[in-house]
Amino acid sequence: MSRGRAAQKPKFSRRKWLRWIGLGILFALALPVLQVICVRFIDPPVTPLMFLRRLESRTTPAPPRQYAWAPIHAIPQPFLLHVLVAEDQRFFEHRGFDWKEIHKARQQAEGSGKAARGASTISMQCARSLFLWQGRSWVRKGLETYYTFWMETLLSKRRILELYANVIEMGDGIYGVKAAARAHYGQSLEDLTRDRCVMLVAILPNPRKWNPARPDDHLLMRHARILRRGTEAAPLTVKLRALLSRRGS
Repeated sequence: MSRGRAAQKPKFSRRKWLRWIGLGILFALALPVLQVICVRFIDPPVTPLMFLRRLESRTTPAPPRQYAWAPIHAIPQPFLLHVLVAEDQRFFEHRGFDWKEIHKARQQAEGSGKAARGASTISMQCARSLFLWQGRSWVRKGLETYYTFWMETLLSKRRILELYANVIEMGDGIYGVKAAARAHYGQSLEDLTRDRCVMLVAILPNPRKWNPARPDDHLLMRHARILRRGTEAAPLTVKLRALLSRRGS
């Protein structure tokens, strides 16, 4: 009797396994699209990176999370301009990937024999900060590329820049320019001077190491370089003003 029941027990056929695998692949491909659609209309209350940073601090008390949202019209223009100057001068020209910069980085790496320097655009950095994690791996790079494609497809440049300025890591447990202004300088956004805006931009390559309130010589040199390049960025200033004058996501 038991043998008969065992023989009647349904088994997964190869077709059913393939169907489940196919559904899993479709879900994996669709999830980033749905996430990007969500952040088009909703300001994210938290990001995966914020959770991961707390897990990294298991052995010591994790710093309190400092994160406050600011609409793009409330963010000082000097901060936004110098972010573009320092991180992505072709932000308005590319579709998420600056192929000129990537080619240049590759050529420099071949000439020096060293690993290629980063050529991440603001869109790529935003995808990483908003949906993924920090660190170097092919898996993360592939996901970052996929998210970046959909962000550039479904979001405006204005929304991408707004998201970036609000979720980018700007210190240990500090996310976004509004929280950074309060944490580092004890100021609101509207009270930030141009000099301090540029200093906040200057720490972005290593925000957990550099302190904008107590800059070392290297950070001061970087600050001066970004400030100088900002004075020569008249075309970028015009494009940024046009972007800020638009409405919608």
